[in-house]
Order: sequence, then C-alpha cells, then structure tokens
Amino acid sequence: MSLKELEAEALKLDPKSRAHLAGKLLESLENLSEEENTRLWAEEAQRRDVELDMHPVSGTSAKDVLREARAKLK
Repeated sequence: MSLKELEAEALKLDPKSRAHLAGKLLESLENLSEEENTRLWAEEAQRRDVELDMHPVSGTSAKDVLREARAKLK
C-alpha cells in the first residue's frame, strides 16, 4: 500500500479513531534518535529551500511577518 493510499484510508476513519492514530504517530516520533531527528529536520529544511526557490512568491519576508505580528499585538 502506498503512502497516498494509506493516507486516504486513514482519512476515512471516524474522528476518534483518527485522533487515536494521530496520537500514536506523534508518539512514535518522540522516540527518534538524535541523529534521526537531525537528519529529518535537515531534509525538511532542504525541501523548504527547494520549494521557495521554485515558488519565491509563496514566501513571506521576516520583515513583513514581524510587522504583521506587531500590528496584531496593538
């Protein structure tokens, strides 16, 4: 079964079962080794860099994010 197929099947579960499954999946991530955790974060950072390079308009500058956050705090 592919990941997409597994995801589609999981989304068919009732909300309580989906929440239980989500909890189990999150719990499994807490038990990663430091090396595995570092590797996964590095892969995610690389994926995001590629995505921003491919679609530069989709990103928001830090300056804009901070300006919007400050405006919301007023």
